[in-house]
Amino acid sequence: MEFAQITHPAPVPGETRAQAIADPGFGNVFTDHMVTIDYHADRGWHDARIGPREPLVLDPACAVLHYAQEIFEGLKAYRHPDGSFALFRPHVNAARMNASADRLAMPHIPEDLFVEACRQIVLKDRDWFPTVDGGSLYLRPFMFASEAFLGVRPAREYKFLVIASPVGNYFKSGVPAVSIWVSRDFVRAAPGGTGAAKTGGNYAASLVPQAEAIAKGHDQVVFLDAVERKWIEELGGMNLFFAFADGTVVTPPLTGTILPGVTRNSLIQLLRDEGLTIREERYSIDQWRRDAESGHLLETMACGTAAVVTPVGKVEGPEGSFTIGSGGPGQLTGKLRERLVAIQRGQAPDPHGWVMKL
Repeated sequence: MEFAQITHPAPVPGETRAQAIADPGFGNVFTDHMVTIDYHADRGWHDARIGPREPLVLDPACAVLHYAQEIFEGLKAYRHPDGSFALFRPHVNAARMNASADRLAMPHIPEDLFVEACRQIVLKDRDWFPTVDGGSLYLRPFMFASEAFLGVRPAREYKFLVIASPVGNYFKSGVPAVSIWVSRDFVRAAPGGTGAAKTGGNYAASLVPQAEAIAKGHDQVVFLDAVERKWIEELGGMNLFFAFADGTVVTPPLTGTILPGVTRNSLIQLLRDEGLTIREERYSIDQWRRDAESGHLLETMACGTAAVVTPVGKVEGPEGSFTIGSGGPGQLTGKLRERLVAIQRGQAPDPHGWVMKL
């Protein structure tokens, strides 16, 4: 599919852009352009274009506003030492978007079209790559039901878009490890629900407990399972790993209530490359406390596209608090982060073919 190129009438001036990307934070600054592709049940995907980032015009009866048919992805583009640009495992993001589409009764977007849309915006807005240390270009592909109707059924019209945001670190610099609040009153997802889909409704459900965590002085909230309220699932937007003194590592299994993270999958492979035993099995909040207090648990790490790999230092809930290891970064967490970032940024060999040069 050819992408029509629409000229931007008033791109951000270079001096203003340079100021914006010098210290962009996360998710607050956006590039000049966006990709848009339309879908109709009778025509399929059509009218691919890249043009100015601008407000969307939606009918008040637009289906997404009433029935929440919406899914999205998140991935990063990196600048390599030779000046080239690269994406990290974009086809995995494309496949996950289609898995989300299945759950929300939405059409698949061809994986190659998804990847090409990401490539188009990176190359178009290459001047927006941030100069801050560790900076990257965060891409947000998303799809929503655009048909105007009132009636509970899957829509027949959709839009797929990609916007881009120059970003620095997800968590503020200088924080050695994040602090976690255990949510006892709220759950993120239930069996048979949409927990494995990357859809906005899941994140909407996490906002009250996340606000509760922040009000109590913590960085993130961890959710337990919806049935027994004892098994650790994930954070508001990150998967978890637990590293033990016997050299084994555990991560909660993908049972339909946890998002199958791309970073999670990558870390499982890197752990195997290290010769460590990685088990995908249930792990309870009570066991987490006991293992931390006994010293059997050495490290807990959170991972996701935005934050990459982040150490968890403290956990608190209504029953009290406990500390992981020394409360700071652990050796394995640091090693995995360094290895993953080096591959993403073209500073180390890519034995698994994860990096896609643009």
